[in-house]
Amino acid sequence: MPELSRFFGIVVKIIFFDDEQHHKPHVHVYYGEYEASVGLDGTLLAGYLPLKQLRIVSGWIAIHEEELYKAWNDAVAGKQPEKIDPAR
Repeated sequence: MPELSRFFGIVVKIIFFDDEQHHKPHVHVYYGEYEASVGLDGTLLAGYLPLKQLRIVSGWIAIHEEELYKAWNDAVAGKQPEKIDPAR
């Protein structure tokens, strides 16, 4: 599971060929003991994140939407996605 980015103790990953369970583009987010799947539209699909971290992730997704869709398309096709710099 490639890591796309890491910021404020939050780790964002993506899974190869992962387009069947949630049927929409998403990332897997880890924060301490919490895990969640978050759609690229910012919606919580599964799991749990504290509200503050979910808001941070949703904002980060909005800022990096284009890069995330490219990473999603690459991962679904089995290609290694590029890391995303959280500071950009």
